Amino acid sequence: MKNRLLAVVGVFAILAVICSTGNADEGMWLYNHFPAKQVQQKYGFLPTQQWLDHLRLGSVRFNNGGSGSFVSPNGLTFTNHHVAQVCLAGLSTEKKDLYKTGFYAKTEAEEARCPDLELNQLVGIEDVTARVQDAVKPGMSEAKAGQARRAVEAAIESDCTKSTGLRCDVVTLYAGGMYSVYKYKKYTDVRLVFAPEFNAAFFGGDPDNFEYPRYDLDITFFRVYEKGKPANLGDNYLKFAHGGVGDNELIFVSGNPGTTSRLNTMSQLKLLRDTAYPNRLDYLKRLDYVLTNWSKQSSENARRAQENIFGIENSIKALTGYESGLKDQRLIARKQQEEKRLRDYVNSDTKRKAEYGDPWSAVTTAEQKYGEFYMPFALYASATGLRPMGFPGALNQFARILVLGAAQRQMPNPERLAEFRQSALASLEQQLFSTAPVYKDLDTVEFAEALKFMQEKLGGNNEQLKKILNGKTPAEAAKYYIGNTHLQDIAIRKQLWEGGQKAIEASNDPLIGMMREIEPYAYGLLKRYQDEVQSPERTAGATLAKIRFAKEGTNTYPDATFTLRLSYGATKGYTDNGEGIVPAGTKLPYFTEIRGAYKHAADFNNKPPYDLPESWMAANSKVKLDTPLNIAETADIIGGNSGSPVVNKQGEVVGIIFDGNIQSLPWDFVYDDTIGRSIQVDTRGIVEALHTIYHADRVVEELMGMKAKGAAAK
Repeated sequence: MKNRLLAVVGVFAILAVICSTGNADEGMWLYNHFPAKQVQQKYGFLPTQQWLDHLRLGSVRFNNGGSGSFVSPNGLTFTNHHVAQVCLAGLSTEKKDLYKTGFYAKTEAEEARCPDLELNQLVGIEDVTARVQDAVKPGMSEAKAGQARRAVEAAIESDCTKSTGLRCDVVTLYAGGMYSVYKYKKYTDVRLVFAPEFNAAFFGGDPDNFEYPRYDLDITFFRVYEKGKPANLGDNYLKFAHGGVGDNELIFVSGNPGTTSRLNTMSQLKLLRDTAYPNRLDYLKRLDYVLTNWSKQSSENARRAQENIFGIENSIKALTGYESGLKDQRLIARKQQEEKRLRDYVNSDTKRKAEYGDPWSAVTTAEQKYGEFYMPFALYASATGLRPMGFPGALNQFARILVLGAAQRQMPNPERLAEFRQSALASLEQQLFSTAPVYKDLDTVEFAEALKFMQEKLGGNNEQLKKILNGKTPAEAAKYYIGNTHLQDIAIRKQLWEGGQKAIEASNDPLIGMMREIEPYAYGLLKRYQDEVQSPERTAGATLAKIRFAKEGTNTYPDATFTLRLSYGATKGYTDNGEGIVPAGTKLPYFTEIRGAYKHAADFNNKPPYDLPESWMAANSKVKLDTPLNIAETADIIGGNSGSPVVNKQGEVVGIIFDGNIQSLPWDFVYDDTIGRSIQVDTRGIVEALHTIYHADRVVEELMGMKAKGAAAK
């Protein structure tokens, strides 16, 4: 009864502070607790529940790590080119490189099915805080408490999936202060409709990434199908606006921000700054170096590695920005003061001190333990268990899913890892049986560097690494395992998956054998993380949430969890401080024009990465050069928001998020819109490019509900 009462009190505390006034335009807000009155007070517009529901149902999550929206009643779906790259790579061949050529299906019959994309539409949210917290009984150890939470989460997901037929995920919010089950309709038949060339989508390349001004057409259109036909979405789609947005105009961003660390304690931030970020950056920079050099050996190597290099370099720049934020003494001082205010609030009252205790010490102890095994954990296990740093590439991941999955599926559903629960298996199987091409040479290069990295970080006496290498050099071992595996064959993967533990034990595939050998060790690290880090931090996180709500209610939204959120802000220029690509003091307008792309290319003699594709050069005399292309705004975003629709007060799409400027990267920890900006591709630029440059009039007519001529209204 006490646990239930605390759970209910905690939820009501959250609901009470949700309506309080936040800072500026800060907030990645829960859809079921959006501060509509706060928006009305500042901007004079009140989002109604009907308005919010329509926007939620028109938004979609790309399960490979991005966001998007439905933009026609016939299943047309909209996201970024860089979110779509997994499909573009899966459909490309040596003779048909969609990165270079782009893609346009002139007819429905030409729309090409992606190998393994899953799109999720959020159709319901249910609070399950009391049920999860009730599972933890007085006197339980942290390990047992964690097991109890995971068991009830599995039961909730299973019950929900069985009763609704939907994908159901239990989501932890406020670091354990609230739990909700998110119910999704899944779309797994996703077909490519239009994508520009990589050079147009990522114009300016890595040097311009996380910069402003920008001139990118970072877009791709898909179509979702059901039973072999375009999905009939009814009214659950977002119309393209026939006009654009002006300066200081209210906009909303609906998307799935990945992770933020705004509620982290100082000890958690310290581990990120001193351990996690430096090691991750070291690893990524080394992979970037070897893949870049490998790409130079042939055009085919470059094609095969392009998606990986893009992702790696994007991560390097993002992590560098996050790390710089934690090295900024002003930011650290602000976080220290936030924590001190909460500590003083608890310690100044005997009753509060007795009620709340010292959750910060519990987190510190957990982080100290985490630091003791962080490196082997990150290399062998990782928080998900499926993508550890030490085992990159598609083939390693297949082997890990097969070996771990065989053992997990023998366990009762409540005891399994989240990825292997009954409710999640269909999504996992789609990934495992993907028809996307597998490149052994690419996997070999990545695995060799990862093994070399492991050898340097763990030392030559690590027993598991000695078993993997078996007297070979990292390069020799990678060549042996990847060269001799047969997991590139879908039929082999299906045979091993369906055969379960017996098939895994009987397999003589070297990659399966390697994973089979190290899996007990890797799984042990994962269990240690769950018991010694995750569980105590969930317990402490729930207490910290209650303290924060009781004290001030200023953090009125939870950290990002790759679930649907709604942000708001205004289109707005700024004066640069010199951290970006322009000199300090430069006044930057809120928008750029298509003409700027041509000028930017000319300034660099149209040399990579500033080389506009032939389609753009041919249309130079026809395109409306003063059409807005990219726009800066104050809406609160982070990685995972890529592809998020930007809508106006009418709920119409006026753009699509594709980036933030360099000054927005510390938003992972603290939001500040002084010069931090999110950046969108403007719909006027999109329609003008589709019509004049690409002659994709079928798409324009579907988007605009009108003939393509003159569709890019200003």
